[in-house]
Amino acid sequence: MLEIIASSAEDARDGYDLQKAMKWFDLSPEDRDRTMQLGEISESVAEAIIEAFYEHLLSDPVAAQHFHGPDHVEKVKAGQLRYFRELISAELDDDYIADRRRIGGIHERTGVTPTLYIGAYAFYLNRLATIVLDRMKEEPDSAFPLLLSLFKFAHFDMALALETYVDTREETIRDRERELSELPTPVLQLRPGLLLIPVVGTLDSFRARALTVQLLEGIRAHRARAVVLDITGVAAVDSAVANHLIQTMSAARLMGVRSVLTGLSAEVAQSLVKVGVTAEKLQTAGDLESGIELADRLMAG
Repeated sequence: MLEIIASSAEDARDGYDLQKAMKWFDLSPEDRDRTMQLGEISESVAEAIIEAFYEHLLSDPVAAQHFHGPDHVEKVKAGQLRYFRELISAELDDDYIADRRRIGGIHERTGVTPTLYIGAYAFYLNRLATIVLDRMKEEPDSAFPLLLSLFKFAHFDMALALETYVDTREETIRDRERELSELPTPVLQLRPGLLLIPVVGTLDSFRARALTVQLLEGIRAHRARAVVLDITGVAAVDSAVANHLIQTMSAARLMGVRSVLTGLSAEVAQSLVKVGVTAEKLQTAGDLESGIELADRLMAG
């Protein structure tokens, strides 16, 4: 099962395999035919259901913050109506898949949470199912297969959007990490002979190499005798970056400068241990204040 899910996730990135997805969700052309039979009922009640949903939605102050006034609400309602009409009757093809995934991306970027999205879906499906069962109460054996097909398609439809939520969120995180990795790292002179280098954001191999260059140039420019490298603002580093940190501090030592590493998280400490670093090999301090005090003692001694 896990292999199938992993394969589906890879398809979502490299080109959606519609037939594989339909097989996974146990969807068939007959299911689509059955959902289309609900078209007349759905069309007759869709606007009323959506009006009721937005009355419910706008009664919640947090959810209401997603909207910028009556015009925005009406625009979103129109889009919602189109969305649910297509759930019932649109051709299930590549254009449909692309549109659903596009909408999922828009939702994530505009702050529509999965909870809000699924809540809207649940509200619509529950109201529609109740109406269908009421109108077809004399023929329940016909109503249930129609609703089962509808719910199968709804789950497939939600999966498309939620996959895109995840993809878009990961892309946003990667973009932010890249922006943080490109931030310049300042070399600050605290006092004559003592430098502070605060590192904030993602510390990858590229930025670690740039850090080495900045540190050594700062040592030469300021005639430093000690440097505090503070990584409190770095959440985690891998083993390769941990090696870069050690090499950076070793290079500083070759220039006659004592180095202190401060602000180590548990994750960073574990990364350093993995590459064979011990407390005897590295001057460390738990926080920046302690690190500066240690650096002062090293310069004095």
